[in-house]
Amino acid sequence: MNTLLNIETRNAVLLKMAELLEKERAAIIKINKADLEAYDGSDISMYDRLKVDDSKVDDMIASVTHLASQDDPVGVERFAFKHENGMQVYNKTASFGTVLIIYESRPDVTVEAAGIAFKSGNKILLKGGKESLKSNLKIVELWHQALKENGASTDWVEYLQFDRTETQAFLEKPTQKVDLIVPRGGEKLIAFVKEHATCPVIISGRGNNFVYVHKEADLQIAMDVIINAKTTKISACNALDKVLIDKNLPNKEAFVKDLISKLKAFKVAILGDEIMSEYDDVEAIPSNAVWYEEFLDYKIVIGEIESTQDAIAMINTYSGGHSSSIITKNDNEAQTFMANVDNAAVYHNASTRFTDGFQLGLGGELAISTDKLHQRGPIGLQHLVTNKWYVHGNGQIR
Repeated sequence: MNTLLNIETRNAVLLKMAELLEKERAAIIKINKADLEAYDGSDISMYDRLKVDDSKVDDMIASVTHLASQDDPVGVERFAFKHENGMQVYNKTASFGTVLIIYESRPDVTVEAAGIAFKSGNKILLKGGKESLKSNLKIVELWHQALKENGASTDWVEYLQFDRTETQAFLEKPTQKVDLIVPRGGEKLIAFVKEHATCPVIISGRGNNFVYVHKEADLQIAMDVIINAKTTKISACNALDKVLIDKNLPNKEAFVKDLISKLKAFKVAILGDEIMSEYDDVEAIPSNAVWYEEFLDYKIVIGEIESTQDAIAMINTYSGGHSSSIITKNDNEAQTFMANVDNAAVYHNASTRFTDGFQLGLGGELAISTDKLHQRGPIGLQHLVTNKWYVHGNGQIR
């Protein structure tokens, strides 16, 4: 086991990483082009996640620079207690030890997620997808350089070049100690990890996010939120898939027609329930199973709903437990919706696209958890720790 690196070394490695990413920017983008060319392009959201351009490199640099500026999440006192026998008791945060991150197609995870886990004092094992292998290996090379230049072992960041069979074998019988696994990717990857892992797994589950347009909605806000949440980044897990429209919404027909035409302008395929599919350009949903689906595509489902209670029930039945938003001027209705929708993030008059560590003030995220233990929603630096009891005595016995 590696001895915990002091915070000065961890920060120095992160800042060196920022320097190297800038210096090797052109090389990273060029290597990534080879990964893109080798990919068959069959899945547009996968392609979008795979691509590294200048703005993605900027984000990687911003991520590690910001991490270096944050307080050390390890060794933070959470609780102190003086026992009646004189013992002094403390509970402090502690690193997990070794974190395995299994992910698909996203070379930025090799920087951002690894950076958060590293700053939290953990050894990192990275298992990326074959489609991003060249990009990932180049970035890991930079991690190793940053570690070496700061007198730290390259063991702190290790890339596992495993195929599916080797990955399964490692999950079932790890050849080294693994304390936590974080899968980042689609439902198939997450199910695969859950089935075979023998240590704790943080589930970064499906999105399938909802917007409910309440009868007292500001229609301009509703329009802006739906278009933003659906079209700005279709590959994001916080993108919108389902819209529920209150049957008593004033000017409902005009609003729905306007919404359809704006979605069509973005080339979004629109599916509808029995009522909504009567509108032009809206195809009837083939079955109710569609309500469960996360699309990660230019595709949306619109349905009509009777009330806030029905909207809550619908979301709690079909959503992935990620994010939902209510559009209304009625604060009481918003409060009822937000208290009762069983999602990691609930919104009032805002886009679901803000469910993101950086946007919610955490300075980046390792993943967005749809589990309730041990952290829900974006998992930031301060959540990627466990805790430990420190008890100081002078011979007390029980």
